[in-house]
Amino acid sequence: MGRKQDKQFNRSAFLNGLSADFYQTRLQEIALSMFEWKNLPPEIDPRYLELTLFNKGAICFFKDEAMGFVALPFVFTSNLDIYGNPIDYSAYGVNGYTMPLNCENSVIIYNNYLRTGCAEYVNMFALKLYNIDRTIDVNINAQKHPIVIQCKDTQRLTMLNLFKEYQGDVPLICATSDIDMNQIKVLDLKAPMVAPELIQIKAQIFNEALTYLGIPNVSVNKKERLITDEVNRTQGGTIASKRSRLAMRQNACKAINEMFGLDIWCEFNTECVNDDETEGKEDEQIYN
Repeated sequence: MGRKQDKQFNRSAFLNGLSADFYQTRLQEIALSMFEWKNLPPEIDPRYLELTLFNKGAICFFKDEAMGFVALPFVFTSNLDIYGNPIDYSAYGVNGYTMPLNCENSVIIYNNYLRTGCAEYVNMFALKLYNIDRTIDVNINAQKHPIVIQCKDTQRLTMLNLFKEYQGDVPLICATSDIDMNQIKVLDLKAPMVAPELIQIKAQIFNEALTYLGIPNVSVNKKERLITDEVNRTQGGTIASKRSRLAMRQNACKAINEMFGLDIWCEFNTECVNDDETEGKEDEQIYN
């Protein structure tokens, strides 16, 4: 029995980790696909740029004499100015590359107004979603085998064999005469079916994560169709989150263009982020 329990525990632990990784990866991919960079120099990797903003909250754009334009994370090397902006800092690459910089020869791109990354909060939402997801699995499994059998040790193997037949949906289970039915107690756990409610809570938490990232979603739970005005009233937090992140990128684009004579720009990726779909459709019903 010990090996079987260990096997079940290891499988459960594997599914726990897999579920957490799934939601973390899914939310991270959504966050990284929100913005579209236009006219970036070919030597700049937009994926690495967004990944750094997601994890660290800031990245430094500058020009290297040998490599051309570069966007890398950085560390502070001096005090801040009166507004809390770094004056001197050092950019670094994963291969050991470093470059001392300052506010006169480089531009810092921030992820949002708070200059923070999204990774920690995405991990928080992922853990919440994983916890509900696995709870749903446990609740569904409890509907299949909601019983506990108490018997003598000498009858344990017999009970296991009978339970295998029960688990295999055998229509007729035969018990031998040496089984003392008076010594057997069956506890029916009668686990309530709460999976539908948990699925609804999981959808609400996922929508909350989308709102944090700035992805339009319908967080109102109604059996009826939603009218456009009802949808628009739920998007205030989403729009604020989106514009906080977009404004910092666009401000950095303006500073970069002015400093280096470029024409880069950043916009929302309209394929995954579009909060204008309901404009001009005041009386049209929208499915939840």
